[in-house]
Amino acid sequence: MQSRYSLLQDKKKKKWPYIVSGVIVGLLIVIVVGWIGINGWNIEKSINALGLSDKKENTVAVEKTEEVPVKEEPVVETPVAEEPEVDLSGAKGYEGHETLPAEPTYVEGVLIASKKYPLPSTYAPGESKEARAAFEKMAAEATLSGYNLVAFSTYRSFEYQTSLYDRYVNNDGQDAADRYSARPGYSEHQTGLAFDIGEQHFEQHFARESFGETEAGKWIAANAYKYGFIMRYPNGKEKITGYMYEPWHFRYVGEELAGKIYDAGVTLEEYFDL
Repeated sequence: MQSRYSLLQDKKKKKWPYIVSGVIVGLLIVIVVGWIGINGWNIEKSINALGLSDKKENTVAVEKTEEVPVKEEPVVETPVAEEPEVDLSGAKGYEGHETLPAEPTYVEGVLIASKKYPLPSTYAPGESKEARAAFEKMAAEATLSGYNLVAFSTYRSFEYQTSLYDRYVNNDGQDAADRYSARPGYSEHQTGLAFDIGEQHFEQHFARESFGETEAGKWIAANAYKYGFIMRYPNGKEKITGYMYEPWHFRYVGEELAGKIYDAGVTLEEYFDL
């Protein structure tokens, strides 16, 4: 049987761990209270300062979200390009031709639409079926060389051209807009014979001068005449055509005439002396 002394000693041994634990707990309480006091009695701030919080800061994410650019839809016509020292003496071209006629103008059987030869506001033929068939034939041929051509803008009504031109004037002013967009009644697109052409999946070059530097753009420039199309506004001809360089804008005139104009290396204005 265990003696009373032994029992007392056992009790003392059992009390010792409790005393030590109490001292440790007391010290922890003092440390925690002191730390919270250092952080202005803000418990959340105190926890964050120890790196124990699961909450993640989202400042970087917000900044990245705000910096993501908004994707812009491709426009039908390009804004005016920077072209220093361009001779614009004959580029505007509307002077003396401000009134729309009652009938469209034909020269040797070819419909003309330009700054000097406008169309009636009521002229609305829609897209030319003949021009569409020629484009599809050209596009099919282009696929053999690895180019998927698309006509992203063809016929435009007088009303649509009005809204389009007004938008460009509001954005860039009339003098600048007149270099790259036709006033309503003066647009080749109203004839249904003008096709703005680009390459599928390369929309960044739609209605941009950069299209002329792409392989697809070079292919069209060299082969469009075989299908009855001419590049309507070639580079360096702004004073003659009234419009800046548009390597995407092609006009259907038929295979025979297109071949003659291409071989001569001239514009429609030069060929007919308009």
